[in-house]
Amino acid sequence: MKVVPDVFPCEQDRAQFQHFAELPGIELYQAHISRYAFEPHTHEAFGIGTIESGAQRFRYRGANYTAPQHSLIMMNPDELHTGESACDDGWRYRMIYIDPQEMDRLTGDRHWWFSEALRTDVRLAQPFSQLLAQMWQAETALERESTLLELLELMRPLARQGEPRPAEATHRFDAVRDYLRENLAEPVRLEDLAALASLSPWHFLRSFKQHFHVTPHQMLMAFRLFAAKQQLARGESAATVAASVGLTDQAHLTRAFAHRYGITPGRYQKQVFHSR
Repeated sequence: MKVVPDVFPCEQDRAQFQHFAELPGIELYQAHISRYAFEPHTHEAFGIGTIESGAQRFRYRGANYTAPQHSLIMMNPDELHTGESACDDGWRYRMIYIDPQEMDRLTGDRHWWFSEALRTDVRLAQPFSQLLAQMWQAETALERESTLLELLELMRPLARQGEPRPAEATHRFDAVRDYLRENLAEPVRLEDLAALASLSPWHFLRSFKQHFHVTPHQMLMAFRLFAAKQQLARGESAATVAASVGLTDQAHLTRAFAHRYGITPGRYQKQVFHSR
């Protein structure tokens, strides 16, 4: 018996991924979501995309946003965020996820980052959406690579380069975040995390949530599921992946993965390997 079906409970909802052998560090995503509410998750990559219809509500860096049609969404790497529909009919959108090192290599710039998470401008959103669709449908590596560079050229005026992001100043909770990322498969106790920040568990939990806008458990699960996504994309079995990232079993992985990415691990693997 499957814990999560291979399709969404709402038959209108769809999510698709694409990877390309010639473009490591690049992932395309397109979806229509009306009922799913995505739990906090991270892509550890730049996430840039457009709302083609409907409206999305999401939480990012402690602020709530509503993105209507013709919105451009720009998320920096390693930022936890959520997502849910802001209207009855849901939202249809396209995204591209770009690894930071790949961004540097492709553009020749250093340290891109976006100060705006949301901009509603049909003059920017429509051509960006058209290029994402063109890249999705491209039949050759040359066409995909050329379209990708057109996308980045369109985004360059909206990005900042060579400056550290304000949120990247050293903070006492950085050690906690790093510990969670480096110990995915280990049992984690609240008192141990609090000790890393030299706080009592009570004050640590309150301060951690205030700083990161998620609980330590939500952050740990986001890191576990992103690591699982990377391993699945390399072809590892769901059972092996579940054990390596500290989840109870394959069923646990299936539930958690679907709640954060809107697709089961099995369907995700089929899509990314079929597209290569």
